[in-house]
Amino acid sequence: MKKILFILGPNLNMVGIRDKNVYGTETAESINQQVKQWAEEMKLDLEIYQSNHEGDIIDKIHSAYGQKDGIMINAGALTHYSYALHDAIEAVHIPTVETHMSNIYAREPFRCQSVISAVCAGSVAGFGKNSYYLGLTALVKLLEE
Repeated sequence: MKKILFILGPNLNMVGIRDKNVYGTETAESINQQVKQWAEEMKLDLEIYQSNHEGDIIDKIHSAYGQKDGIMINAGALTHYSYALHDAIEAVHIPTVETHMSNIYAREPFRCQSVISAVCAGSVAGFGKNSYYLGLTALVKLLEE
């Protein structure tokens, strides 16, 4: 059974409350439960971790080294400026898929760049919670190769 770490960055605990036109009304807790169910169906051992603190997320990525087979990450706003997060993903050499519920390329100009995508195997954005399903599916296929 593949061990996957799913990281959710700043403010993603507020999905369903914040900017409902972008993120919808379904709560973060509800979406996380669905992601867990999808992971079970895919026979994955999934750990979901959310933090609003960059350093805690970096520490969590470091702790995955030698412990997890893959990482899926929605880094939230850290996506656009955290070179430290970029370096952490690069350092652990764990296949990583970047995900976003919204289409970051159709939003504000500052959101149109991802500084972590260069160290991720791929990105899935713009499909709401289904971005997580697609990201998990892609990560499984990547790990099978």
